Amino acid sequence: MTVKVRFAPSPTGRIHVGNVRTALMNVLFARKNAGTVLLRIDDTDLDRSTAEYEQGIKDDLTWLGLLWEESFNQSERFDQYEAAKQDLIAKGLLYPCYESEDELDRKRKIQRAQGKPPVYDRAALALSDDEKAKLEAEGRQPHWRFKLSGGRIEWSDLVRGPSHIETSSVSDPILIRADGSYLYTLPSVVDDIQSNVTHIIRGEDHVTNSAAQIEIFEAIGGKGAAPHMGHFPLLVGPDGEKLSKRLGSLAIADLRAVEGFEPLSVLSLLAKIGTSDPVEIRTSIDQLADDFDLAKISRTPARFDPAELERLNAKLLHTLEYAEVKALLSELDADGGEEFWHAVRPNLTRLKDVAEWRRLVDGPVEPVIEEADYAAEAAALLPAAPLGPDSWSEWTNAIKEKTGRKGKQLFMPLRLALTGQPRGPEMAELLPLIGAETAKKRLAGETA
Repeated sequence: MTVKVRFAPSPTGRIHVGNVRTALMNVLFARKNAGTVLLRIDDTDLDRSTAEYEQGIKDDLTWLGLLWEESFNQSERFDQYEAAKQDLIAKGLLYPCYESEDELDRKRKIQRAQGKPPVYDRAALALSDDEKAKLEAEGRQPHWRFKLSGGRIEWSDLVRGPSHIETSSVSDPILIRADGSYLYTLPSVVDDIQSNVTHIIRGEDHVTNSAAQIEIFEAIGGKGAAPHMGHFPLLVGPDGEKLSKRLGSLAIADLRAVEGFEPLSVLSLLAKIGTSDPVEIRTSIDQLADDFDLAKISRTPARFDPAELERLNAKLLHTLEYAEVKALLSELDADGGEEFWHAVRPNLTRLKDVAEWRRLVDGPVEPVIEEADYAAEAAALLPAAPLGPDSWSEWTNAIKEKTGRKGKQLFMPLRLALTGQPRGPEMAELLPLIGAETAKKRLAGETA
């Protein structure tokens, strides 16, 4: 079997970490199995879908390195969905229903009050042609439901193992709204069959839908038409609460442009949380694919902790060589050269922070002078230019010998005077970059 997976976002907003985790698992599964990735844009909701959101989704996936081999839009395929609709009607598996949403809601309330599950009662199947004509003459337009078998649907889930749903316990799904627009299910099944998708990997919120979809797959494509399915647990926050209300703040566009995270930090976290693997940084998608195995996914929810993302991002930055970041530093207008990069790299959590450390070298810096006499004495002992890698130790040894100071009493006033900050890159590496002339000005209390 040639493996083929699909990621099917709707272009009604920007994608967030939950969407990306689904895309990532599909990409990793495809790479692990020498397969193909289909990016399907599910834009049947013509009122809410926009070209801007579609491009934003593609931009975010490309930035992350989650690439695809094939792509198409559902809005180009309405003729195929209409053909499937007519086929299901002819088979007696798609039937019109005329209840309003208010009427359906009342039925569900009555069923719950009677201690029954709120399953559609199939009253529409008892309507005669004359009754249907009368309802339509009143202005009612039907929505269309797929007639489930009422039997037991079983499948071997790639994550959950042997799974089953009794379709008698769920309502016949609505496939087409009263306004003629399609819900997700029918177009998705038609596209999966015609695109030869072999595996559907998605969140466990789709488990109940899967039984109905398997029946629709077989109704349209025949026995065994349904792809293999795997349903993984959804993301929760560090406190165990659902992320659904916070996902807007975890949009990939914001993690990239506003928060300044690196793509492989995001991918490493999303690939490892909720699995038996330790959460560690990986430096390529290929490494993540080598590690990937659906059998490693836990049945418990995966905890997404932004603090852990920061930790991974810092760890990744600390491994990067100057040549790997030179172009990005130039974009940030913070390229101070290789020596500067090695000086500030250990202090970075996000790459955008490098601009602040660059200011410590180029200025202007507002010195913090708590003891002017000590600062003047230190300035007099500063080695002559040019300063080098040993200048800091030579200078502080001379100050120690002259003043008797040591430890924090010796070093902290110098750091505050030269950088205006109580912490930061190693002064031994920073001092030569600042230079003797600028260092003397700052020690004199001048903004430089």
